Amino acid sequence: MRKKRVLLLSEGFGSGHTQAAYALAVGLKQLCPSVSARVIELGKFLNPVIGPWIVSAYRKTVSSQPKMVGLMYRSNYKKPTNRFAQLALHRMFYTQTSQVIAQLKPDLIICTHPVPNTVVARLKRLGLDMPLYTLITDYDAHGSWVNREVNQYLVSTPQVKQRLMDKGVEPERINVTGIPVHPSFWKAHDRAEVRGEFELRDMPTVLVMGGGWGILYEDNALAYMTKWRESTQLIFCVGSNEKMKEKMLADPMFQHPNIRIMGFTRQVSKLMDAADLLVTKPGGMTCTEGMSKALPMLFYEPIPGQEEENCEYFISNGFGEMLSSNDTVDRWFKLIHDKERRSRFRELLLQKRDEQYDAMKCPSAVLQNMQ
Repeated sequence: MRKKRVLLLSEGFGSGHTQAAYALAVGLKQLCPSVSARVIELGKFLNPVIGPWIVSAYRKTVSSQPKMVGLMYRSNYKKPTNRFAQLALHRMFYTQTSQVIAQLKPDLIICTHPVPNTVVARLKRLGLDMPLYTLITDYDAHGSWVNREVNQYLVSTPQVKQRLMDKGVEPERINVTGIPVHPSFWKAHDRAEVRGEFELRDMPTVLVMGGGWGILYEDNALAYMTKWRESTQLIFCVGSNEKMKEKMLADPMFQHPNIRIMGFTRQVSKLMDAADLLVTKPGGMTCTEGMSKALPMLFYEPIPGQEEENCEYFISNGFGEMLSSNDTVDRWFKLIHDKERRSRFRELLLQKRDEQYDAMKCPSAVLQNMQ
């Protein structure tokens, strides 16, 4: 008897979509080793030359024209992708998708980005007999996710379920599972061991993350944090942005024994366990990872659209605050220096997390539906 096969399709427009796909894939295999799960960034896989170029152009647009990105997000918020756009996408970039599916022979396709979701939905209309699940990787539900051919939506919260229902999706097709995180986030690591492994000091520690693209250097509030460097350990993770890493390492402001500059790392779970506060762009994945650790969060520079909605969810549920001024930095840094207040706040966040989030629920739900 062959293993059940799950094909997870993503795109590289922001690192969170693919992170969520890998998190779910590894979670499925952790809970059920007899399941085979493969992740593909479909556009790059089918178009190895033009695909990365399109992602790079999108990245530059997000960096230089965030308001335009927000306007585009809002202008199409209520609308599913129209049939003409679906056809154009398929003809221009995704004509080989059906061959990939035929070759891999999955039992289930899960999409973590609207584009492959739209492409597979169109193939289903044309006769593909295959269950299609859609994992929405933010705390909002844009119209581009909506297709009648989706068998099951996996969503972060009851609010996102309601937003899909407002767009005409039947409630029985929506499962509130939470956004999956990698199994390395399922349990806490010993803080003393982690700090020893990374040669970190035993002192109040702030983890600053700039997203997978590391867009953070010019932010004044982040620079202001270095004024606390004598009493606070600062870990800056700049993702895959090597130029930014080099720029920060060369800047005297960041040259201090209590400041660590890191590039891309697969050890985020351990670093979060070593930290007392997370400062981050509000991507859906990073925020969910922070919540899974019951780590208080400060959010900066949300991209208009989904990141603003992510911010709204976590702030309204007490997990963090917008980093709006230097006063915000001072107030939160003072809190983590007060051992008793810090401990009480973390206990409160642990309680909130346990009420609202189960890291294993998403892969468990998928496996249950595959039986």
